[in-house]
Amino acid sequence: MKSSEIRQKFLDFFASKGHEVVASSPLIPGNDPTLLFTAAGMVQFKDVFLGADQRSYTRATSSQRCLRAGGKHNDLENVGYTARHHTFFEMLGNFSFGDYFKEDAIKFAWECLTSEQWLNLPVEKLLVTVYADDDEAYNLWHEKIGLPEEKIIRIGDNKGSRYASDNFWQMGDTGPCGPCTEIFYDHGEHIWGGPPGSPEEDGDRFIEIWNIVFMQFDRQADGEMKSLPKPSVDTGMGLERISAILQGVHSNYEIDIFQALLAAAGELTGCKDSENKSLRVIADHIRSTGFMIIDGVLPSNEGRGYVLRRIIRRAIRHGHMLGAPLGFFHKLFPALVEQMGDAYPELANLQEHVQKVLRLEEEQFAKTLDKGMAILNEAIAELDGDTIPGETVFKLYDTFGFPFDLTADVAREKELKVDEDGFNAAMEKQRETARGASNFGAVASKGLNIDGETQFLGYSQLENQGQVKALFKDGAAVDSLSAGDEAILVLDETAFYAESGGQAGDSGFLKADGVVFQVKDTSKDGKNHLHQGVLVEGSVKLGDALTACVDAEKRQTTALHHSATHLLHAALRNVLGEHVAQKGSLVTYDKLRFDFSHLEAVSADELRQIENMVNAQIRANTDVSTRLMNIDDAMASGAMALFGEKYDDEVRVLSMGLDNFSVELCGGTHAKRTGDIGVLKITAESGIAAGIRRIEAVVGQHALEFIASEEAALANIAGQLKGSRENAADKVSQLVARSRQLEKDLDALKAKLASSAGSDLAGQAKDVNGVKVLAAQMDGADVPALRNTMDQLKNKLGSAAIMLAANNDGKVTLLAGVTKDLIGKGKAGDAVKTCAPLVDGRGGGKPEMAQAGGQKPEGIADALAAFEQWANETF
Repeated sequence: MKSSEIRQKFLDFFASKGHEVVASSPLIPGNDPTLLFTAAGMVQFKDVFLGADQRSYTRATSSQRCLRAGGKHNDLENVGYTARHHTFFEMLGNFSFGDYFKEDAIKFAWECLTSEQWLNLPVEKLLVTVYADDDEAYNLWHEKIGLPEEKIIRIGDNKGSRYASDNFWQMGDTGPCGPCTEIFYDHGEHIWGGPPGSPEEDGDRFIEIWNIVFMQFDRQADGEMKSLPKPSVDTGMGLERISAILQGVHSNYEIDIFQALLAAAGELTGCKDSENKSLRVIADHIRSTGFMIIDGVLPSNEGRGYVLRRIIRRAIRHGHMLGAPLGFFHKLFPALVEQMGDAYPELANLQEHVQKVLRLEEEQFAKTLDKGMAILNEAIAELDGDTIPGETVFKLYDTFGFPFDLTADVAREKELKVDEDGFNAAMEKQRETARGASNFGAVASKGLNIDGETQFLGYSQLENQGQVKALFKDGAAVDSLSAGDEAILVLDETAFYAESGGQAGDSGFLKADGVVFQVKDTSKDGKNHLHQGVLVEGSVKLGDALTACVDAEKRQTTALHHSATHLLHAALRNVLGEHVAQKGSLVTYDKLRFDFSHLEAVSADELRQIENMVNAQIRANTDVSTRLMNIDDAMASGAMALFGEKYDDEVRVLSMGLDNFSVELCGGTHAKRTGDIGVLKITAESGIAAGIRRIEAVVGQHALEFIASEEAALANIAGQLKGSRENAADKVSQLVARSRQLEKDLDALKAKLASSAGSDLAGQAKDVNGVKVLAAQMDGADVPALRNTMDQLKNKLGSAAIMLAANNDGKVTLLAGVTKDLIGKGKAGDAVKTCAPLVDGRGGGKPEMAQAGGQKPEGIADALAAFEQWANETF
């Protein structure tokens, strides 16, 4: 049975048991800063288990793509060396949110695994573990399923403390937790290893294939276990592990998916041994890197991007070991598309983008791979002991881009260790330096703990009557405000939009008889709108009724910029490719800013295409429609959602443009028709991080004002060039060409002057034991002139040591030169080091020529004298 068929059989089984089939979430956990990557099937349901989210279903099943290569879940060092460790894997799971519990979870798992209709595993090959105190689970296996006692193993607290057990799961030190039961498969007596709980349990004979977690307790800070009101179930079965069993092989690398990837990798590297560890590393890593990139991760030196970079570079290094030509890795991606593209069509949709990211990273690493390996091999050859120093590991990382894991990989192959503590210390020292150079620090935000929520009325009105439900001054709740107080005011209902989704919060006034509160900004605390500002007149107390009046002009122009952002996003994807994903935005009344994933600068021609495409949609003047939809229906309809955003079950779907040019989930305020936007003008395009670009633009009246200012600037330039706007570009080209010619003429003149100066200065040289020594000052000469003069003097004097000094507006240049025949006796770099401190400077260079810069012109005479003394002592 193929892996793809096993995946579908699992989902079909649980669908037949009333489970909602939920698509895999991205590898980047949505709105969860505690996790680097999705490492388990339950991650996308975490808020449901915690009671912070509700779904339209109480039973779910999924095949979740997972990554364990960073943070606390990191299997990277074992990948390729063991039969079942991977950076990327798929977790088959079924979940109950307060619906069924232990009995049904155990029955479902057993039926799915052993029924002839489903996976049809032989019963005699299976055994299970339960938590030692979980008599209920034990009895269910024994009495309901019929497993003999010798096939049910109790596992107690084997990790040093109460509830610290292989068979007790917990989300953290506090919170939901509970016992679990695991199902193991016996690969047979011909493979070494013992059952779980035995001294030989680390062997490969008995392999865990399914884990069922019973979330039934809420652990308190004091260790008390309180029963959850709605016990739940979280299960997981690795697709790769169950595929190996059903395909009659022992190692995950022998299953169909990996065999195809290993064959393709073998073709690219020239290695035909499918059991080669390096080949296995490469086959594993194309899966993780490919899926990371389609989920929006790009190589960088921090966070998720660093994890991606180190996996790519580990694969490249293993290819290098096999003799593969540099640039092979990205060519492996089509094989992954062929194997997994049916289940994950985004692999094919973004194939060009993924291969480009991989190729660029390969090219960048290729520049330093050989140099880095040479330094590492040299360090190993000179090693005194069996541990590579942390400073060496850090140098390889900092200078040559060698991730720690890569150096550790090499060390492992040579049976050496690495000084991880020393490496971490060097890393922390670098971080402290970076923090010290920063001019800003993070400020922690603190929630105000406001009950209930503010009802937002601003989609349909800009004015409303609301009641004061909370007041805050200096961060503390108060009962009243007096004129002059800067404060935060919360209403039960408001027309003011709170900053969200990149759209700036509204400003305006809250009014009553004799009361004026100026709202400078509106933000959110949970589901409450915070009106931030100053009480200009009167007094306000809890329970007062106020009229909320939004600044209508600012709201309208903000809405126009927001609608234009959606059109811009769609145009970017049309022109640049579907890999474009929003990475941030800012929408205010006078501009928009849009950050997106793209590997290179957007060309002028592409910017014109994007701008023209948006303006064509604006001129079409179509309705901007908003629909409230179930989140799953909205996603199925093709609406775009943002990674990292948390959405309610019911969402607002915004559509605009011809043929639904843009369809996105959005809670912001917008134009009624695209024509209301008027016109869009892109004002800037830049890079803000590795693989992240930024476009800035203006619309409507702001766009017209920008265009007018550009035209005025052009007219000014044309006037100064004594031309017209039409021929200004030609005039500028002529001016630039003339300037370049003048620069060439000036350089030629300087060269002649240097030659002349060299002839004049040569006569000032002194003879020191057959060596011509010259120390001279040439004020006003720049570095090229000094170098030309130095060359002239060397040619004229033959065997010589020379120092030239120049003072240019208080900046000192010292240039020392030694002819090649004298380098064995004295080097120019030594002369510079001796003389530079006298002009408050420092420098260096090659043995035959060295340079220093200084800030003390009055020290030039001393420096030249010091050079003559150095020459006398040296030669």
